[in-house]
Amino acid sequence: MTHWFHRNPLKATAPVSFNYYGVATTPAASKICNDLRSSRTQLLELFTDLTCNPEVMKNATDSYFSLLQGFINSLDNSTQESKLRYIQNFKWTDTLQGHVPSAQQDAVFELISMAFNVALWYSKYASRLAGKENITEDEAKEVHRSLKIAAGIFKHLKENHIPKLITPAEKGRDLEVRLIDSYIIQCQAEAQEVTIARAIELKHNPGLIAALAYETANFYQRADHSLSSLEPTYTVKWRKYLHLKMCFYTAYAYCYHGQTLLASDKCGEAIRSLQESEKFYAKAEALCKEYGETKGPGTTAKPSGHLFFRKLGSLVKNTLEKCQRENGFIYFQKVPTEAPQLELKANYGLVEPVPFEFPPVNAHWTPEILAAFDLTKRPKDDSAKPKPEEELKPIKEPDIKPQKDSGCHIS
Repeated sequence: MTHWFHRNPLKATAPVSFNYYGVATTPAASKICNDLRSSRTQLLELFTDLTCNPEVMKNATDSYFSLLQGFINSLDNSTQESKLRYIQNFKWTDTLQGHVPSAQQDAVFELISMAFNVALWYSKYASRLAGKENITEDEAKEVHRSLKIAAGIFKHLKENHIPKLITPAEKGRDLEVRLIDSYIIQCQAEAQEVTIARAIELKHNPGLIAALAYETANFYQRADHSLSSLEPTYTVKWRKYLHLKMCFYTAYAYCYHGQTLLASDKCGEAIRSLQESEKFYAKAEALCKEYGETKGPGTTAKPSGHLFFRKLGSLVKNTLEKCQRENGFIYFQKVPTEAPQLELKANYGLVEPVPFEFPPVNAHWTPEILAAFDLTKRPKDDSAKPKPEEELKPIKEPDIKPQKDSGCHIS
Protein backbone atom coordinates (compact mmCIF):
# COMPACT_ATOMS: atom_id res chain seq x y z
CA MET A 1 0.00 0.00 0.00
CA THR A 2 2.82 2.39 -0.93
CA HIS A 3 1.57 5.97 -1.12
CA TRP A 4 -1.78 4.93 0.38
CA PHE A 5 -1.42 7.40 3.26
CA HIS A 6 -1.00 11.19 3.05
CA ARG A 7 1.87 12.46 5.18
CA ASN A 8 2.65 16.07 6.11
CA PRO A 9 6.32 17.11 6.37
CA LEU A 10 8.37 16.77 9.54
CA LYS A 11 8.95 19.87 11.65
CA ALA A 12 12.37 21.49 11.20
CA THR A 13 14.32 22.99 14.08
CA ALA A 14 17.30 25.27 14.65
CA PRO A 15 20.44 23.66 16.16
CA VAL A 16 20.78 23.94 19.95
CA SER A 17 24.29 23.90 21.41
CA PHE A 18 23.35 23.75 25.13
CA ASN A 19 26.61 25.66 25.76
CA TYR A 20 26.17 27.66 28.95
CA TYR A 21 29.65 29.07 29.51
CA GLY A 22 29.87 30.55 32.97
CA VAL A 23 26.41 29.22 33.91
CA ALA A 24 27.39 25.51 34.06
CA THR A 25 30.04 25.86 36.75
CA THR A 26 31.22 22.24 37.15
CA PRO A 27 32.43 19.50 34.75
CA ALA A 28 29.39 17.36 35.67
CA ALA A 29 27.00 20.18 34.72
CA SER A 30 28.87 20.70 31.44
CA LYS A 31 28.73 16.96 30.72
CA ILE A 32 24.93 16.92 31.05
CA CYS A 33 24.78 19.79 28.54
CA ASN A 34 27.04 17.86 26.14
CA ASP A 35 24.84 14.76 26.54
CA LEU A 36 21.75 16.85 25.78
CA ARG A 37 23.34 18.23 22.62
CA SER A 38 24.50 14.83 21.33
CA SER A 39 21.25 12.99 22.18
CA ARG A 40 19.22 15.73 20.46
CA THR A 41 21.40 15.56 17.34
CA GLN A 42 21.15 11.76 17.26
CA LEU A 43 17.35 11.84 17.58
CA LEU A 44 17.01 14.39 14.76
CA GLU A 45 19.19 12.21 12.51
CA LEU A 46 17.01 9.15 13.17
CA PHE A 47 13.92 10.90 11.79
CA THR A 48 15.31 10.50 8.25
CA ASP A 49 17.19 7.21 8.73
CA LEU A 50 15.38 4.47 6.78
CA THR A 51 17.04 1.77 8.91
CA CYS A 52 15.54 3.15 12.12
CA ASN A 53 12.88 0.98 13.78
CA PRO A 54 10.58 1.59 16.79
CA GLU A 55 13.03 0.02 19.26
CA VAL A 56 15.89 2.30 18.15
CA MET A 57 13.53 5.29 18.14
CA LYS A 58 12.27 4.53 21.66
CA ASN A 59 15.82 4.26 23.04
CA ALA A 60 16.79 7.59 21.44
CA THR A 61 13.65 9.40 22.60
CA ASP A 62 13.98 8.07 26.16
CA SER A 63 17.62 9.20 26.23
CA TYR A 64 16.89 12.76 25.09
CA PHE A 65 13.60 13.30 26.91
CA SER A 66 14.94 11.97 30.24
CA LEU A 67 17.81 14.47 30.06
CA LEU A 68 15.50 17.31 28.95
CA GLN A 69 13.20 16.61 31.92
CA GLY A 70 15.90 18.12 34.14
CA PHE A 71 15.16 21.45 32.44
CA ILE A 72 11.44 21.09 33.13
CA ASN A 73 10.67 19.25 36.37
CA SER A 74 12.06 19.55 39.88
CA LEU A 75 14.19 16.64 41.05
CA ASP A 76 12.17 16.00 44.22
CA ASN A 77 8.92 15.14 42.36
CA SER A 78 7.25 18.29 43.68
CA THR A 79 5.00 20.43 41.51
CA GLN A 80 7.73 23.05 41.20
CA GLU A 81 9.31 23.52 37.80
CA SER A 82 13.06 23.40 37.19
CA LYS A 83 14.95 26.68 37.46
CA LEU A 84 16.36 25.90 33.99
CA ARG A 85 13.00 25.79 32.18
CA TYR A 86 13.46 29.22 30.53
CA ILE A 87 17.23 29.21 29.98
CA GLN A 88 17.19 28.21 26.30
CA ASN A 89 15.40 29.51 23.21
CA PHE A 90 14.00 26.81 20.88
CA LYS A 91 12.82 27.29 17.29
CA TRP A 92 10.56 24.93 15.36
CA THR A 93 8.66 25.17 12.08
CA ASP A 94 5.12 23.82 11.67
CA THR A 95 4.07 20.97 9.42
CA LEU A 96 1.77 23.17 7.29
CA GLN A 97 3.14 26.70 7.60
CA GLY A 98 6.37 26.69 5.61
CA HIS A 99 9.88 27.43 6.85
CA VAL A 100 9.45 30.42 9.19
CA PRO A 101 9.68 29.03 12.71
CA SER A 102 7.84 29.67 15.94
CA ALA A 103 10.18 30.31 18.88
CA GLN A 104 9.72 30.02 22.62
CA GLN A 105 12.20 30.36 25.46
CA ASP A 106 10.71 27.34 27.18
CA ALA A 107 11.92 23.73 27.53
CA VAL A 108 8.27 22.55 27.55
CA PHE A 109 7.95 23.92 24.00
CA GLU A 110 10.99 21.83 23.02
CA LEU A 111 9.57 18.70 24.70
CA ILE A 112 6.24 19.06 22.88
CA SER A 113 7.73 19.94 19.48
CA MET A 114 10.25 17.10 19.49
CA ALA A 115 7.59 14.60 20.66
CA PHE A 116 5.30 15.87 17.88
CA ASN A 117 8.03 14.91 15.39
CA VAL A 118 8.39 11.51 17.08
CA ALA A 119 4.66 10.91 16.55
CA LEU A 120 5.02 11.97 12.91
CA TRP A 121 7.94 9.54 12.58
CA TYR A 122 5.79 6.62 13.84
CA SER A 123 3.08 7.51 11.30
CA LYS A 124 5.67 7.72 8.49
CA TYR A 125 7.28 4.45 9.59
CA ALA A 126 3.84 2.80 9.43
CA SER A 127 3.30 4.22 5.95
CA ARG A 128 6.67 2.89 4.70
CA LEU A 129 6.07 -0.54 6.22
CA ALA A 130 2.57 -0.73 4.73
CA GLY A 131 4.20 -0.07 1.35
CA LYS A 132 6.24 -3.26 1.42
CA GLU A 133 5.49 -5.93 -1.13
CA ASN A 134 3.75 -8.99 0.37
CA ILE A 135 3.41 -7.53 3.84
CA THR A 136 3.39 -10.23 6.55
CA GLU A 137 0.94 -10.52 9.42
CA ASP A 138 3.61 -9.38 11.91
CA GLU A 139 4.41 -6.34 9.76
CA ALA A 140 0.71 -5.49 9.50
CA LYS A 141 0.52 -5.66 13.31
CA GLU A 142 3.51 -3.29 13.52
CA VAL A 143 1.80 -0.84 11.14
CA HIS A 144 -1.30 -1.02 13.32
CA ARG A 145 0.65 -0.53 16.55
CA SER A 146 2.82 2.31 15.18
CA LEU A 147 -0.27 4.29 14.18
CA LYS A 148 -1.79 3.73 17.64
CA ILE A 149 1.49 4.87 19.29
CA ALA A 150 1.48 8.03 17.13
CA ALA A 151 -2.13 8.76 18.15
CA GLY A 152 -1.19 8.18 21.81
CA ILE A 153 1.71 10.65 21.67
CA PHE A 154 -0.43 13.36 20.03
CA LYS A 155 -3.20 12.77 22.59
CA HIS A 156 -0.77 12.93 25.54
CA LEU A 157 0.70 16.22 24.29
CA LYS A 158 -2.76 17.72 23.82
CA GLU A 159 -4.06 16.71 27.25
CA ASN A 160 -1.00 17.01 29.49
CA HIS A 161 1.67 19.31 28.06
CA ILE A 162 0.33 21.86 25.58
CA PRO A 163 -1.83 23.41 28.37
CA LYS A 164 1.41 24.07 30.32
CA LEU A 165 2.88 26.39 27.68
CA ILE A 166 3.26 29.98 28.89
CA THR A 167 2.74 31.25 25.34
CA PRO A 168 -0.40 29.62 23.88
CA ALA A 169 -0.21 28.02 20.42
CA GLU A 170 -0.92 30.44 17.59
CA LYS A 171 -3.90 29.82 15.32
CA GLY A 172 -3.16 27.35 12.55
CA ARG A 173 0.05 26.14 14.19
CA ASP A 174 0.71 22.46 14.97
CA LEU A 175 0.06 22.73 18.70
CA GLU A 176 -3.36 24.29 18.21
CA VAL A 177 -6.22 21.96 19.21
CA ARG A 178 -7.86 21.78 15.76
CA LEU A 179 -4.67 20.53 14.12
CA ILE A 180 -3.60 18.12 16.82
CA ASP A 181 -7.12 16.64 16.92
CA SER A 182 -6.91 15.94 13.18
CA TYR A 183 -3.58 14.17 13.63
CA ILE A 184 -4.97 12.00 16.46
CA ILE A 185 -8.11 11.03 14.55
CA GLN A 186 -6.27 10.38 11.26
CA CYS A 187 -3.88 7.95 13.01
CA GLN A 188 -6.84 6.11 14.57
CA ALA A 189 -8.65 5.95 11.22
CA GLU A 190 -5.58 4.61 9.41
CA ALA A 191 -5.04 1.95 12.09
CA GLN A 192 -8.65 0.87 11.57
CA GLU A 193 -7.95 0.57 7.85
CA VAL A 194 -5.47 -2.19 8.74
CA THR A 195 -8.19 -3.89 10.80
CA ILE A 196 -10.63 -3.69 7.88
CA ALA A 197 -8.08 -5.11 5.41
CA ARG A 198 -7.50 -7.99 7.83
CA ALA A 199 -11.23 -8.60 8.32
CA ILE A 200 -11.78 -8.70 4.53
CA GLU A 201 -8.80 -11.02 4.07
CA LEU A 202 -10.18 -13.47 6.65
CA LYS A 203 -13.72 -13.18 5.21
CA HIS A 204 -15.25 -12.00 8.47
CA ASN A 205 -18.97 -11.33 8.81
CA PRO A 206 -20.06 -8.61 6.32
CA GLY A 207 -21.94 -6.87 9.15
CA LEU A 208 -18.71 -6.42 11.12
CA ILE A 209 -16.81 -5.15 8.04
CA ALA A 210 -19.65 -2.70 7.24
CA ALA A 211 -19.66 -1.40 10.83
CA LEU A 212 -15.85 -0.97 10.92
CA ALA A 213 -15.89 0.81 7.56
CA TYR A 214 -18.69 3.10 8.75
CA GLU A 215 -16.80 3.97 11.97
CA THR A 216 -13.62 4.61 9.93
CA ALA A 217 -15.50 6.89 7.51
CA ASN A 218 -16.80 8.80 10.54
CA PHE A 219 -13.24 9.19 11.86
CA TYR A 220 -12.13 10.71 8.56
CA GLN A 221 -15.15 13.01 8.55
CA ARG A 222 -14.31 14.21 12.08
CA ALA A 223 -10.64 14.81 11.14
CA ASP A 224 -11.77 16.83 8.11
CA HIS A 225 -14.27 18.82 10.18
CA SER A 226 -11.54 19.69 12.70
CA LEU A 227 -9.60 21.42 9.89
CA SER A 228 -12.62 23.12 8.30
CA SER A 229 -12.19 26.48 10.07
CA LEU A 230 -8.45 26.77 9.32
CA GLU A 231 -6.83 28.72 6.47
CA PRO A 232 -7.54 26.70 3.26
CA THR A 233 -4.17 27.62 1.74
CA TYR A 234 -2.47 25.27 4.20
CA THR A 235 -5.13 22.60 4.67
CA VAL A 236 -6.84 22.11 1.29
CA LYS A 237 -4.67 19.18 0.16
CA TRP A 238 -4.85 17.38 3.52
CA ARG A 239 -8.64 17.88 3.61
CA LYS A 240 -9.04 16.43 0.09
CA TYR A 241 -7.27 13.29 1.34
CA LEU A 242 -9.47 13.04 4.44
CA HIS A 243 -12.61 13.59 2.34
CA LEU A 244 -11.69 10.98 -0.26
CA LYS A 245 -10.96 8.41 2.47
CA MET A 246 -14.32 9.24 4.08
CA CYS A 247 -16.11 8.59 0.75
CA PHE A 248 -14.10 5.42 0.13
CA TYR A 249 -14.99 3.85 3.48
CA THR A 250 -18.62 5.00 3.25
CA ALA A 251 -18.72 3.11 -0.06
CA TYR A 252 -17.26 0.08 1.73
CA ALA A 253 -19.87 0.37 4.49
CA TYR A 254 -22.81 0.49 2.04
CA CYS A 255 -21.34 -2.36 -0.02
CA TYR A 256 -21.00 -4.76 2.90
CA HIS A 257 -24.27 -3.57 4.44
CA GLY A 258 -25.89 -4.50 1.12
CA GLN A 259 -24.49 -8.03 1.47
CA THR A 260 -25.95 -8.25 4.98
CA LEU A 261 -29.37 -7.11 3.71
CA LEU A 262 -29.28 -9.66 0.87
CA ALA A 263 -28.46 -12.45 3.33
CA SER A 264 -31.61 -11.37 5.26
CA ASP A 265 -33.72 -11.62 2.06
CA LYS A 266 -34.08 -7.82 1.86
CA CYS A 267 -33.04 -7.68 -1.76
CA GLY A 268 -34.71 -4.34 -2.63
CA GLU A 269 -32.96 -2.60 0.26
CA ALA A 270 -29.70 -4.36 -0.66
CA ILE A 271 -29.91 -2.94 -4.20
CA ARG A 272 -30.45 0.56 -2.81
CA SER A 273 -27.50 0.15 -0.44
CA LEU A 274 -25.27 -0.98 -3.32
CA GLN A 275 -26.41 1.96 -5.46
CA GLU A 276 -25.37 4.28 -2.63
CA SER A 277 -22.02 2.48 -2.44
CA GLU A 278 -21.56 3.01 -6.18
CA LYS A 279 -22.25 6.74 -5.72
CA PHE A 280 -19.70 7.15 -2.92
CA TYR A 281 -17.09 5.11 -4.81
CA ALA A 282 -17.49 7.44 -7.82
CA LYS A 283 -17.07 10.43 -5.46
CA ALA A 284 -13.90 8.89 -4.02
CA GLU A 285 -12.52 8.36 -7.55
CA ALA A 286 -13.20 11.99 -8.47
CA LEU A 287 -11.61 13.21 -5.22
CA CYS A 288 -8.49 11.12 -5.90
CA LYS A 289 -7.99 13.08 -9.11
CA GLU A 290 -8.66 16.42 -7.38
CA TYR A 291 -6.32 15.52 -4.51
CA GLY A 292 -3.52 14.60 -6.93
CA GLU A 293 -3.87 17.97 -8.68
CA THR A 294 -4.06 20.03 -5.46
CA LYS A 295 -0.94 21.87 -4.32
CA GLY A 296 -0.08 21.91 -0.63
CA PRO A 297 2.28 20.55 2.04
CA GLY A 298 2.99 16.85 2.31
CA THR A 299 3.51 13.75 0.23
CA THR A 300 0.89 12.89 -2.38
CA ALA A 301 -0.85 9.58 -1.78
CA LYS A 302 -2.12 7.69 -4.84
CA PRO A 303 -5.07 5.64 -3.56
CA SER A 304 -6.87 5.18 -6.89
CA GLY A 305 -3.87 3.29 -8.30
CA HIS A 306 -4.09 0.65 -5.59
CA LEU A 307 -5.54 -2.80 -6.01
CA PHE A 308 -7.27 -2.34 -2.63
CA PHE A 309 -9.07 0.70 -4.07
CA ARG A 310 -9.89 -0.88 -7.43
CA LYS A 311 -11.09 -4.13 -5.83
CA LEU A 312 -13.91 -2.24 -4.14
CA GLY A 313 -15.13 -0.90 -7.50
CA SER A 314 -15.34 -4.46 -8.88
CA LEU A 315 -16.96 -5.76 -5.69
CA VAL A 316 -19.67 -3.07 -5.74
CA LYS A 317 -20.41 -3.66 -9.43
CA ASN A 318 -20.57 -7.47 -9.13
CA THR A 319 -22.62 -7.46 -5.91
CA LEU A 320 -25.10 -4.94 -7.33
CA GLU A 321 -25.52 -7.02 -10.51
CA LYS A 322 -26.06 -10.16 -8.40
CA CYS A 323 -28.73 -8.41 -6.29
CA GLN A 324 -30.52 -7.12 -9.38
CA ARG A 325 -30.50 -10.60 -10.98
CA GLU A 326 -31.87 -12.25 -7.85
CA ASN A 327 -34.51 -9.56 -7.42
CA GLY A 328 -35.64 -10.19 -11.00
CA PHE A 329 -35.84 -13.97 -10.52
CA ILE A 330 -36.73 -14.55 -6.87
CA TYR A 331 -37.66 -11.56 -4.70
CA PHE A 332 -39.46 -9.03 -6.94
CA GLN A 333 -39.02 -6.40 -4.20
CA LYS A 334 -39.42 -2.66 -4.73
CA VAL A 335 -36.15 -0.69 -4.49
CA PRO A 336 -36.58 2.13 -1.93
CA THR A 337 -35.98 5.70 -3.11
CA GLU A 338 -34.12 6.56 0.11
CA ALA A 339 -30.77 4.97 0.94
CA PRO A 340 -30.78 2.91 4.15
CA GLN A 341 -29.62 4.76 7.25
CA LEU A 342 -26.28 3.41 8.39
CA GLU A 343 -26.58 3.12 12.14
CA LEU A 344 -23.82 0.58 12.48
CA LYS A 345 -21.81 0.08 15.65
CA ALA A 346 -18.68 -2.05 15.61
CA ASN A 347 -18.28 -4.15 18.75
CA TYR A 348 -14.81 -5.33 17.77
CA GLY A 349 -11.74 -3.87 16.10
CA LEU A 350 -12.15 -0.21 17.14
CA VAL A 351 -8.81 1.55 17.67
CA GLU A 352 -7.82 3.40 20.82
CA PRO A 353 -4.49 5.29 21.07
CA VAL A 354 -1.70 3.51 22.97
CA PRO A 355 -1.19 5.48 26.24
CA PHE A 356 2.08 7.41 26.21
CA GLU A 357 4.22 8.77 29.05
CA PHE A 358 7.52 10.64 28.95
CA PRO A 359 10.41 8.94 30.80
CA PRO A 360 11.29 10.19 34.29
CA VAL A 361 14.18 12.60 34.88
CA ASN A 362 17.52 11.00 33.97
CA ALA A 363 19.43 9.58 36.96
CA HIS A 364 22.45 11.74 36.03
CA TRP A 365 20.51 14.77 37.22
CA THR A 366 21.29 15.33 40.92
CA PRO A 367 20.59 18.27 43.26
CA GLU A 368 24.35 18.99 43.19
CA ILE A 369 24.42 19.21 39.38
CA LEU A 370 21.32 21.39 39.29
CA ALA A 371 22.86 23.70 41.92
CA ALA A 372 25.97 23.97 39.71
CA PHE A 373 23.97 26.01 37.16
CA ASP A 374 24.38 29.67 38.17
CA LEU A 375 21.69 31.67 36.38
CA THR A 376 23.12 34.99 37.59
CA LYS A 377 25.97 34.45 35.09
CA ARG A 378 23.55 34.10 32.20
CA PRO A 379 24.07 36.56 29.30
CA LYS A 380 21.11 38.62 28.15
CA ASP A 381 19.36 36.98 25.20
CA ASP A 382 17.18 38.99 22.86
CA SER A 383 16.70 36.29 20.19
CA ALA A 384 13.55 34.74 21.61
CA LYS A 385 11.50 35.90 18.63
CA PRO A 386 12.62 34.97 15.14
CA LYS A 387 13.32 37.80 12.77
CA PRO A 388 10.53 38.16 10.20
CA GLU A 389 12.70 36.97 7.32
CA GLU A 390 14.36 34.13 9.23
CA GLU A 391 13.69 30.68 7.79
CA LEU A 392 14.80 27.19 8.78
CA LYS A 393 15.98 24.66 6.24
CA PRO A 394 13.34 21.91 5.86
CA ILE A 395 14.26 18.35 6.84
CA LYS A 396 15.21 16.37 3.73
CA GLU A 397 13.04 13.29 3.99
CA PRO A 398 13.90 10.07 2.13
CA ASP A 399 11.86 9.25 -0.95
CA ILE A 400 9.64 6.20 -0.76
CA LYS A 401 9.92 4.23 -3.99
CA PRO A 402 6.60 2.70 -5.07
CA GLN A 403 6.70 -1.09 -5.11
CA LYS A 404 4.52 -3.57 -6.92
CA ASP A 405 1.06 -3.28 -5.39
CA SER A 406 0.03 -6.38 -3.52
CA GLY A 407 -3.54 -5.20 -2.89
CA CYS A 408 -2.91 -5.01 0.86
CA HIS A 409 -2.89 -8.78 1.30
CA ILE A 410 -1.73 -9.76 4.76
CA SER A 411 -0.19 -13.18 4.31
